[in-house]
Amino acid sequence: MDKKAVEDQIIEALKTVYDPEIPVDIYELGLIYGISIGEGGLVNLEMTLTSPMCPVAESLPMEVQEKVLSVPAVSDVDLKVVYDPPWSKDRMSEEARLMLDMF
Repeated sequence: MDKKAVEDQIIEALKTVYDPEIPVDIYELGLIYGISIGEGGLVNLEMTLTSPMCPVAESLPMEVQEKVLSVPAVSDVDLKVVYDPPWSKDRMSEEARLMLDMF
């Protein structure tokens, strides 16, 4: 298994998940803190939300897990939602900042 290729596929899957309040995918928003691919296709994923009070705090992680599980080489996902360090606009990609005109 080429872990880089699998990670690229996972990132592409994550780019199909959008924060409902911001028209940018969660990867470009910087909500994904870490992706680690282990033996047998187990993916450890660490993510955050724009706010602990996010209205999709329950459904967004489930959607993320489903999308990552749709990648053929992924057998399971261990998803952790963390709030430390807290998300900030500084975590957004340049592409996301351009899309939101935040320069």
